[in-house]
Amino acid sequence: MARTIAVAMQKGGVGKTTTAVNLGAALAEIGQRVLLIDLDAQGHLTLYMKPPAELEKTIYHLLVDPDTTVTDVVQEAPQMGVHYIPADVELAGADNQLINEIGRESILRDKLEAAQKRYDFIIIDCPPSLDLIVINALVAADEVLVPLQAEFLALKGMQELLITMERVKRRLNPRLELIGILPTLYKSRALHSQEVLAAVKEKYGDKVYDFGVTDSIRFAETPLAGMSILQYAKDSDGARSYRALATRVLENHRQP
Repeated sequence: MARTIAVAMQKGGVGKTTTAVNLGAALAEIGQRVLLIDLDAQGHLTLYMKPPAELEKTIYHLLVDPDTTVTDVVQEAPQMGVHYIPADVELAGADNQLINEIGRESILRDKLEAAQKRYDFIIIDCPPSLDLIVINALVAADEVLVPLQAEFLALKGMQELLITMERVKRRLNPRLELIGILPTLYKSRALHSQEVLAAVKEKYGDKVYDFGVTDSIRFAETPLAGMSILQYAKDSDGARSYRALATRVLENHRQP
């Protein structure tokens, strides 16, 4: 059975998509069967995957059409060794379409049930919001991974996300857990970054990984190349960080 990880944060530009893509690629590199899900209407994860010019169906159709199945929307990204479910701007309208549906918070979980035995990990790249789409991701997930840029506004966004997580855990998904907090875009010489990270470690303890992902221009170059950082710059600090993250995720892997 697959373990489902939502990569989530209530702030944009903190490395959610970068983390989802590179964690997925790092897990695939060590033999895990990985499905990535783009749940953001901006479609950045989809762009990484070099999708076909025309996408007949996307995550939008999986959510709003009762007859669409995972098999109908899954694409392959052989260059990364993963499968993925794409997204495009059409997803922006899904929230309003689902609002009157019965069981609207669990649509994604129910649809993914059929894919559980096909994958070892399902990784969901969430949008920077706390709307019904993100609630669907949290209900479908076993664990949440939080990429945290070491700055005050990102810290506030994380606190809002964790409050929402607790509400979802209490009412809709009792198995939901925080798997870890990953420092991203880290500037080790910046005093503000050091102070924020110290405060997070003091409050959340060993939930904060003892390594982070430093800021690098190479991450900005990888989407155009259609590669993960593990392929694009395999010996870089970024590649080492995401390999370490994959190892830690496997070590913390909870059996159903």
